[in-house]
Amino acid sequence: MKKILLLGSGELGREFVIAAKRAGQYVVACDRYAGAPAMQVADECDVFSMLDGDALDAAVARHKPDIIVPEIEAIRTERLFDYERQGMQVVPSARAVNYTMNRRAIRDLAAKELGLRTARYHYAKTFDEMKAAAADIGFPCVVKPLMSSSGHGQSYVHSEAELEKAFNDAMEGSRGDVKEVIVEEFIDFDSEFTLLTVTQKEGPTLFCPPIGHVQKGGDYRESWQPYSISAEALAAAQHIAGRVTEALTGAGLWGVEFFLTKQGEVIFSELSPRPHDTGMVTLGHTTNLSEFELHFRAVMGLPIAGIHLEHAGASAVVLAKGEGGVPEYNLVDALSEDYTRVRIFGKPEQHPGRRMGVVLCYGPADADTTPLRDKAKRLAATVIR
Repeated sequence: MKKILLLGSGELGREFVIAAKRAGQYVVACDRYAGAPAMQVADECDVFSMLDGDALDAAVARHKPDIIVPEIEAIRTERLFDYERQGMQVVPSARAVNYTMNRRAIRDLAAKELGLRTARYHYAKTFDEMKAAAADIGFPCVVKPLMSSSGHGQSYVHSEAELEKAFNDAMEGSRGDVKEVIVEEFIDFDSEFTLLTVTQKEGPTLFCPPIGHVQKGGDYRESWQPYSISAEALAAAQHIAGRVTEALTGAGLWGVEFFLTKQGEVIFSELSPRPHDTGMVTLGHTTNLSEFELHFRAVMGLPIAGIHLEHAGASAVVLAKGEGGVPEYNLVDALSEDYTRVRIFGKPEQHPGRRMGVVLCYGPADADTTPLRDKAKRLAATVIR
């Protein structure tokens, strides 16, 4: 049995803990507030700010984990190198977490070191620098904090008049102590998709069937699997994902995001060194192993005999409508329809637009995903009264 220290205890961490507990492991779930989703299913929990390096060091010394699994961006990631040198396994690796928790590092790796096609971009620390960057990139453009999650602080800017609000939103939405923004070229894409990629301690890099998704303000709203893509585009995405994950090193599941243009070009967007929110569709038995089970096996060095599409499926998020406290959940309407599952995340309080759960709908592997997407969105709207 291994002791796993989970840094961040949201809904993605919750499902990872469940996968680990099913295999008999011991998990300590950490977050900045008590009662976070993963804490509810872990063996122990610890509450502290992971941006406090001394508090993080103290937690590691207190729990003495074999494996450290970061689940959020707001961590003193530079401390992970020390833990790795002390013999603890950091997932996927300290290098990977440090690169991918900051958009500057991962974008520069992809574009400048590996020569991959990305959106054009500039960095800015001040409003004047951002104005100059936007003038060079052109409108429309995208403004994001260098460090954030779930779309916090992201804006689509259509004119110079919108820049000041976008700058303020990015600074307010920034995670951690990095106060810098990235201004990106707006890609006129046909669609976006995620390629869940599994790197193993021993064995080849594996890929899940691609997942289509829709985001609003940079935050996931729905996803579906399989996502229809040409063989050439899929091969290009797999090549890019393989190169980036190899450069970052380590074992685990990665969520690699891409744009697909109207001309069929695949463009690298972003990467997460952990299960991806759009991959929650795999909880609806779309693949033989969910993304969380795949992540756990890769972390532990357990064999993955294969990844197979078993069902077509769609997910749609359940969004909070009120403020404060736990909402009143209605499961009757959604569960009255066959081939449907509901997962409530267990967040202790709601805020308007906060993700509180997900509805999963599925059917035969060759089913049309459009009706499944419509069904999932329709039922997700009924879960909170």
